[in-house]
Amino acid sequence: MPKNKNINTSSISKRREVSDADPLPALVRQMLTALGEDPAREGLLQTPERHATSLRYLTSGYSKNVDEVLNDAFYSVTYDEMVIVKDIEVFSLCEHHMLPFFGKCHVAYVPNKKVIGLSKIPRLIDVFARRLQIQERLTNQIARTLMEKLRPQGVGVVIEARHLCMMMRGVEKQHSQAITSCMLGVFRSQQQTREEFLTLVRDSSRS
Repeated sequence: MPKNKNINTSSISKRREVSDADPLPALVRQMLTALGEDPAREGLLQTPERHATSLRYLTSGYSKNVDEVLNDAFYSVTYDEMVIVKDIEVFSLCEHHMLPFFGKCHVAYVPNKKVIGLSKIPRLIDVFARRLQIQERLTNQIARTLMEKLRPQGVGVVIEARHLCMMMRGVEKQHSQAITSCMLGVFRSQQQTREEFLTLVRDSSRS
């Protein structure tokens, strides 16, 4: 006889079916036990499945194909001035502690006869952000992929992020922020282009 008479046995069997198909919930139960918790108590009964679903979503970038995400959304245009998409929210998981880091990503490029649909840039960011990451690699992956697929005159990417692995544990510095950048093409070779982009990013951060 279960201790809690209100437990829905059909929902338990459904969760067991999910667990059989996905090994993550069983691993989460083991983790809860190792932490000194009781996975069978009411508040934790559905936690393994919820955590598994959450983790699958937060790492869904592994199953994404860049070409499918961009979907050939490149358009011919006679425009050679800088295109900037600022303040794109970015959320990822630090690969060292699997704790979140989050902040803003700023992307700029100078077209070379083609532009990309603006909505594709945040989607591209999510492909790489929804993986176990370090901020430096994430910054480079976004910039180099855009450079490869769009072939512009140059690409600049800046990410400003706060890391819970620094805020919640370790040094416990609540207001620290990491800033990373990747400059390719004219953003690397032309100081004026780079400074224009960085000035606009700084102005955004102050607002």
